[in-house]
Amino acid sequence: MNLDEITYRINGCAMTVHNELGNGFQEVVYQRCLAIEMEKNGLIFGREIEQDLFYKGLHVGTRRADFIVENKIMVEIKAVIDLEAVHIAQAKNYVVVYDLPIGLLINFGSRSLQFKKIFNSRNRIDRN
Repeated sequence: MNLDEITYRINGCAMTVHNELGNGFQEVVYQRCLAIEMEKNGLIFGREIEQDLFYKGLHVGTRRADFIVENKIMVEIKAVIDLEAVHIAQAKNYVVVYDLPIGLLINFGSRSLQFKKIFNSRNRIDRN
């Protein structure tokens, strides 16, 4: 499956969850439901995968993205009224740290589902 196909499937799963639940739940509820939908749709993913962070070669901590899908796409979910610049910055940092070509930032908290596609400026995108 190429990146566009994976992205399309993830977005479809998110839309199914949002259509079923609407907005107003905590992030963890949407995370669990999205995992159910992605599994039903045959996507291979890891949930809450921890990644080491380094500064000038020194370990300074870890971060966890909500999902790594097909070892190609990072998915970060939110349940807020509206996405803010800090959420986009966080997603950009995650795609760089995980060295993935793209990430998806999905917000279940607004009345309409919000999607942002995040590109890793340090990773050359191969659409396969």
